[in-house]
Amino acid sequence: MKIAIINGPNLNLLGKREPGIYGSETFEGFLDQLRKEYPAVNFTFFQTNVEGELINYLQQVGFDHDGIILNPGGYTHTSVALGDAIAAITTPVIEVHISNVHAREEFRKISHVSAKARGTISGLGLKGYALAVQFFLDK
Repeated sequence: MKIAIINGPNLNLLGKREPGIYGSETFEGFLDQLRKEYPAVNFTFFQTNVEGELINYLQQVGFDHDGIILNPGGYTHTSVALGDAIAAITTPVIEVHISNVHAREEFRKISHVSAKARGTISGLGLKGYALAVQFFLDK
């Protein structure tokens, strides 16, 4: 099984950025644990702070992977183009947010991604990624 994990802006700072909201673990350390926990899964990982690069990568993996786990970061609330890219590909996408976006600022309650994704996991920390992996394995 091939699963792509795609992280958007500022998620390269996990472990340093607002640990009260996002925790103190780096994503690299978490990804190592995920690979050990699911050895049968071939994970690809991509992180960028650039909206167009997210769209390009979605298009690159969106036809030959079994699943995509996408944390679009702040682009969730602003990028119609990101939602359009998800609608254009055939690989199912699970939208993941580390924090509970519905318990934060009002603008974070708007998502241009959720309606195009197969499902959304929010507010469960990094565990949300593992739950998305399990969803794809159970399909």
